[in-house]
Amino acid sequence: MIRVLLVDDDPLVRSGLRLMLGGAPDMKVVAEAMDGAEVAAMVAEHSPDIVLMDIRMPGMDGLAATEALRARPSPGSPGSSIQEMPHPPEVLVLTTFNSDEHVLRALRAGAAGFVLKDTPPREIVAAVRKVVAGEPVLSPAVTQQLIAQVSEGRGGREIRAERARARLGLLGDREREVAVAVGQGRTNAEIAAELYMSVPTVKTHVSRILAKLDLNNRVQIALVVYDAGAAL
Repeated sequence: MIRVLLVDDDPLVRSGLRLMLGGAPDMKVVAEAMDGAEVAAMVAEHSPDIVLMDIRMPGMDGLAATEALRARPSPGSPGSSIQEMPHPPEVLVLTTFNSDEHVLRALRAGAAGFVLKDTPPREIVAAVRKVVAGEPVLSPAVTQQLIAQVSEGRGGREIRAERARARLGLLGDREREVAVAVGQGRTNAEIAAELYMSVPTVKTHVSRILAKLDLNNRVQIALVVYDAGAAL
């Protein structure tokens, strides 16, 4: 059973999501919050597998809540303790997108992707399943389009590029090839065929890339690759 935490300041939105997800046989809404400041306590109490996070809320917004949640050390990592809560749940951002220019920050913070609030119910349910299974609902190709839109005309592009290239420099040759392929939107199977390796080997490389670059998911790998210009 997939345990879901809903975070949105609009009770009608939460009600709609609760009814929608409650109709899925493999999902259960375990808690609801109307402010990002409530997320940490809700996660500690209910141990959800995924948080559906609104961006705009009157207190702590979804961006700050996502950053705080995904930045928390997981068990066994440096600085963690016995009292540490379990590994943080995945975060799926809820957004209107056309009016929100903060999706990129959420992805950099570790969100596994985003869904529009007017997305058909079946697709939202499918998105939840994909994220919990470790598959970001925002493909790297779409990520690149998003970054281009959000970053257009903004300063700091060269600084980000320099830092991203330095981070990719931490990878071995084969790892870097896999990272670039992830940034180009390739699936594990496509990467395996393109680079003449097995799918389990690709998965191992992806896991090592995430560990070496201290990232949460494939979307963040794509962001680094895009910033470095390696996927263009």
